[in-house]
Amino acid sequence: MTTDDLARVNQQFYDALWSNSRLVRPERFNTWPLLSALASRAPSRLEVGPGLRPRLPIAGTHFIDISPPVVARLKMEGGLAAEGAIASLPFADGQFDLVCAFDVIEHIGDDRSGFREVGRVLKKGGRLVLSVPIFAALWTNFDTLVGHARRYEPGELVENLRSHELEIERSAPFGMQPSNPWLVRLGMHLLIQHRKTAMRWYNGLIAPMGLLFQRRLRFSEGLIDTKKVDELILVCVRR
Repeated sequence: MTTDDLARVNQQFYDALWSNSRLVRPERFNTWPLLSALASRAPSRLEVGPGLRPRLPIAGTHFIDISPPVVARLKMEGGLAAEGAIASLPFADGQFDLVCAFDVIEHIGDDRSGFREVGRVLKKGGRLVLSVPIFAALWTNFDTLVGHARRYEPGELVENLRSHELEIERSAPFGMQPSNPWLVRLGMHLLIQHRKTAMRWYNGLIAPMGLLFQRRLRFSEGLIDTKKVDELILVCVRR
């Protein structure tokens, strides 16, 4: 799939998804204890690609997203939101104390531009918090449906970060991607053929249940042992 094709898949999927979704406030996610503490010491904050699942405090935070429905809603909530993409951020060098990108960078064809941009806009000593799926061998049709360009090998991920002056401080297992092939196929069928019905189920049952059963994030210094892990959350510092 070309870069343009990938961008088109992401735009179409997420415009439709967020047009039929409700905003979930950041306090409801298991990332809140971490990010509320970091945000309290970060007067200048940016979250890239939040959708309607922002993890940083909305009021006073800058947000960049490809979907107009997301930008409009976050503005209503007091966010400093604008349309844009991670590969070309409309901000000055070293503008932010804290940058977040959850499940974003794996969606773009030229991911080095994404790493470059988040490193560029982050102050020296500032924190980057991101999550990414790992191990190409775990690729499923779900990755294709949601517009992933890749899953990262852990060593490759570490090298990408280091080459942009980003060092992993701590990390933890993250994410709840479905692993059952039958459930993946059913979800894909409903989203493609019966989107309104799928979104009613997602908003009314699946999303609330997922929030209810979130596990506490348990961080370790540096990069964790990635055996039996399919997604990581990383806290990085810009040196």
